[in-house]
Amino acid sequence: MSGHSHWSGIKHQKEITDKKRGVVFSKLLTAISVAAKTEADPNFNPRLRTAIEKAKEMSVPQENIERAIKRASENSAALEELVFEAYGPGGTALIISAASDNSNRTVQEIKKMLNDFGGKWAEPGSVTWGFEKGADGWTPKFPVDIAPADSEKLSRLKNALLEHDDVQEVYTNAK
Repeated sequence: MSGHSHWSGIKHQKEITDKKRGVVFSKLLTAISVAAKTEADPNFNPRLRTAIEKAKEMSVPQENIERAIKRASENSAALEELVFEAYGPGGTALIISAASDNSNRTVQEIKKMLNDFGGKWAEPGSVTWGFEKGADGWTPKFPVDIAPADSEKLSRLKNALLEHDDVQEVYTNAK
């Protein structure tokens, strides 16, 4: 029986796992590069130190971490940190944190995803007032309950956004 070998099954599983791992590595290394823009020494940059610790927890090779720091110090203008505001299904508020070397491309891609999954773009300041910025990200001041159907739509929207290479994190006020 052609194509039904044990190795063939392992190869496909490994391929899927490696792809997921690559996406995580990419996001962690982008976070390191963004944090290293201001100060490349983790002893003087707590944000960089935290990003490096998260990367080490996920088994990112030290060489890749060092390369990301070096890339940030050489091309300090290349990556920029972006925060987008949107409304999701059921009127939920969303804050989308991203890092990109081309903000115009990222904005258009996120707008398209929001449109495809029932979200709406929001003007700056229209969502952030309902959140508090802390060391671990944005936390909602006023969490809201949403219908199960809207919760499922919101989950699909969040997953689609998180699969995008530039998106680092998505915060919502849904319980």
